[in-house]
Parts: sequence; structure tokens; C-alpha cells
Amino acid sequence: MKKLIKAFTLSLTILSSILSFSQTKNENQRYVFFFHNKFVEENALDVAHPEYGKAEYNEILASFRKDNFIVFSEIRKKNTNAADYAEKIVKQIKKLIKKGVSPNKITVIGTSKGGYIAQYVSTFLANPDLSFVFIGCFRDIDIEEIPDINYCGNILMIYEESDVLGVDATKRKETSKLKINHFKQIELHTNLKHGFLYKASDNWITPSKKWANGDYDLN
Repeated sequence: MKKLIKAFTLSLTILSSILSFSQTKNENQRYVFFFHNKFVEENALDVAHPEYGKAEYNEILASFRKDNFIVFSEIRKKNTNAADYAEKIVKQIKKLIKKGVSPNKITVIGTSKGGYIAQYVSTFLANPDLSFVFIGCFRDIDIEEIPDINYCGNILMIYEESDVLGVDATKRKETSKLKINHFKQIELHTNLKHGFLYKASDNWITPSKKWANGDYDLN
């Protein structure tokens, strides 16, 4: 019950932040939509995964906020449909853009299942000026099992060498029919398997921040 209350509260926070945006005058402000992994859907934040440990969801959000990003995020309800949820996010992003936020100031970031949601957002928005970071969320079989995903925008893929659930996504780039302005991939070598994305670790958060700041060379 506590988890549901928290998720609802965070959802209200997202909506109120968007509605109050018009009071913000900083044209250089950058925005991040962050989507967590499936484990956080199914477990309280104080529950540790038997292999990967606790998901550091709040710590991840705090890291982005510390660097002055306005972060929209919430804990999703269990068994959330990725495509349906992405449709809701698309509406929220369109509201931001309608209120005057430049698309190149918005970055959508997702880990694992959250990364698939981010991929659907990229597909549904079909706006090449937005930026996306997909983390540990592509398998070769996705081309056949999820054929309706098409990358669009500035795409950064981060995956871990020891993680079978996230691999090189060049195949998805090649099959995507929408415009991709920038495409870059980072292979990590933490030996943490899928657990690397449970951590608020600089090895994936730092390049994500750079990408969200428009540094597509990741210098």
C-alpha cells in the first residue's frame, strides 16, 4: 500500500511540475524523464534483489537533480504495459514542448524495462530533436519480437559486456525507419551483469548527463 501511495504522489509531482513550467524563465534549463527497471515495479525500494542488491532509484534521481536537471519520474505500478505507459509520457512531453520547452532540452532515459519504455517514447514521438539514453535494454531477438520499435532522435545506448539482457544495438539502428541525428554506444566492463543498472554509478550516469547536456561526442 505504501508503494502505491508513493507512486501516486510522484505521478502528481510530474504533472504539477509540467503545469507550473510556464513560471520558469530559464531557456537553458534541461529536463530528464527517467524510467526505472522492472524490479522496482515489483518490489519496495528497501527490498534487495538476490543477486544485484537494492535498486538505487532515489539515488539515481538525486544525482541528476544535483546537476540541475529537472527530473520527471515515478514508481510505476506492477505489470505496467510498456507501450501504453510510453503513450502517457508522450502526452506529457508534448505538453512541455507546447509550453515552450525546446525539444533539444529534453532527454528520456530508461534502464532495462524502463529503457524499452524510452524506446517506445522515441518511436511514438518521432521527433529527431529529442535525446534518449537506453540502458541495458536491447537483445538481438527484439528485432523479431518487438518489430514496431524505431529509434528516432539522438540515441545513446549503454550496455554491460557481462549482461545478456543488453547488447550492442546496431541492428536496431539499421532497422529503424525514423531519423537518427546522433547514435553512440558505450560498452561497460563492470562484470556486474544486469546489476550494473541497479546502482547510481557514474559509469553510466556521467555519460547520460553529458548526452542530456547536448554533448554528443561525450567529451
